[in-house]
Amino acid sequence: MMRGRYRPWHVAMVIMSTTCALLPCRPGLSDGHTTTSVESGSKRPNIVLILADDLGYGDLACCGAKDMRTPHLDALFKQGMQFTNFYANCPVCSPTRAALLSGRYQELVGVPGVIRTHAENNWGYLNPNAKILPKVAQENGYHTAIVGKWHLGLESPNTPTERGFDHLHGFLGDMMDDYYNHRRHGNNYMYRDKQEIDPEGHATDLFTQWSVDYLNERTGSDKPFLLYLAYNAPHTPIQPPEEWEQKVLARETGITAARAKLVALIEHMDDGIGKVMAALKSNGQAENTIVVFTSDNGGQLDVGANNGPLRDGKQSVYEGGLKVATAVVWPGKIKPGSVSDLRAMSMDILPTAFAAADVAIPHPIEGRSFLQTLEGKSQPALRQQMFFCRREGGPRYGGKTIEAVIDGPWKLLHNSPWEPLELYNIEQDPKEENNLAKTNQPVLNRLNAAMRAQLQRGGQIPWQKPNNGE
Repeated sequence: MMRGRYRPWHVAMVIMSTTCALLPCRPGLSDGHTTTSVESGSKRPNIVLILADDLGYGDLACCGAKDMRTPHLDALFKQGMQFTNFYANCPVCSPTRAALLSGRYQELVGVPGVIRTHAENNWGYLNPNAKILPKVAQENGYHTAIVGKWHLGLESPNTPTERGFDHLHGFLGDMMDDYYNHRRHGNNYMYRDKQEIDPEGHATDLFTQWSVDYLNERTGSDKPFLLYLAYNAPHTPIQPPEEWEQKVLARETGITAARAKLVALIEHMDDGIGKVMAALKSNGQAENTIVVFTSDNGGQLDVGANNGPLRDGKQSVYEGGLKVATAVVWPGKIKPGSVSDLRAMSMDILPTAFAAADVAIPHPIEGRSFLQTLEGKSQPALRQQMFFCRREGGPRYGGKTIEAVIDGPWKLLHNSPWEPLELYNIEQDPKEENNLAKTNQPVLNRLNAAMRAQLQRGGQIPWQKPNNGE
C-alpha cells in the first residue's frame, strides 16, 4: 500500500543528444559475426534481468551453501545454464551497474566508482553522451522497465526514464538505511516514473510485487519487454523480515545471529524471485523470455557472506570480490542443467540477450555476446584480457584506483594503492595464495603495461558532474 505522497520531479528535465558518430555492429561483436536465434517473422524474446546486491559467490544452496534454502533460484539454475567463471565488472555497486546497462567498461561511461548523495564522497557520473542499452531496446520496439535499485544518478539527466526506461518503479539511491522506511541520509529516493512515492513495506516485497504487477500489465501485448529487476537485498543493512529470521534460527542449529540475518534476507529474496517466475509462467510469458540472474559483486564478508573458496569479498579485486553466481534461462533454447566455464563479465549480458533477439547495437562497445555458448556451441574466449578497476576516496584509497587484469591463466592486481602489485596463476591457484610477482617479472611487466593503458583510456572520460562554468 502506498501513502498518498506524490510530487513531481524537483529537477528540470534535460534532453540530451549524442554527438559522437555511431558505427553499426551486430550485437556484442564489432565484426558482425554473431549467431541469432530469432527466425524471420517470429516474436522477439522478452528479457528479464535480475540483479542481486552483494550476493556471495557461495551464498545459494545450488552454489554450495549448506545453511541456505533457495529453492526458486536453485530451480532457475537447473532450468538453464550456470556459469562458474562469471565476473562482475567491479567489486562495488555503481560501476558494475553502469557496465551492465551500457555493455562497456564502467570507466568508459564515467562511473569508475560509487555514485553517492554527497559530492565530496561521489566517485562517478554517468556520462550523458553514453548510450545505454535499454535505450537501444526501446528503439527496437521493446517496452523497458526498471524495478528496484538504480544507483546511477539522483537527478536529471541521469534518471532512468531519461536514460532508456519507459517505466521506473523503485529506488534511485545507493543503499537504504532501512528496508522499511526506504530512506538514505534522511532522503526519500523512491519513485514511480517521475513522481516521488512513499510506499509501506519491506523493499524486497515491494520490488517483487511491482515486478509482478508489471508482468501482469504486459500480458497480451505484442510488444516485447525488457524488465530489469534490481533488488537491494542482500546489501546492508542486513534487515530481513522478522518471521524469516526466526525460521532460519529455528532450522539452523548453531548458526550465528549475524549469519542467520543474512541467510534470511537472501531466502526472502529467493521467495520473491519465485513469485516473479510464477507470474511469467501464469501469464504465458515464460516460454518466450530470457531470464538472467547475477550479482553486482561478491559478498560482504564482515556481515557473514560466503564467497565459497574464493579469496576476500566485496570491495576487493581478489576473486571473492569479482566472481558472481550467474545463470541464464531460455526455454527450448538453452539446455537445462548445463554448465559453462566460459569467462564472461557483466557488460556481456545485454549484448548476449540482444544477439538472441537479433537487435543490433549501433555503436562500439566492449561487451561481447556469449550466445553461442548458451546454444551449446563451442565458442572461443570473449576477449584476451579482462580489466577491472574501482576508484574510491577515504584513507584506504585516497581517491586512487584499485585494479586488476586477467589474461589467460594470469591475474595481475593492485588491491591497495599503497601496496605492491600481486601476480597469480588463477588456473593453478584459484584461491590466490601464491604471489608470483617476484618470480615472473616478464609476465608482470606485460600485464602492468596493459593495465596502465586501460587506466589511461578510462582517464579520458569525465567522472564528475560538470560545474557549469563555476
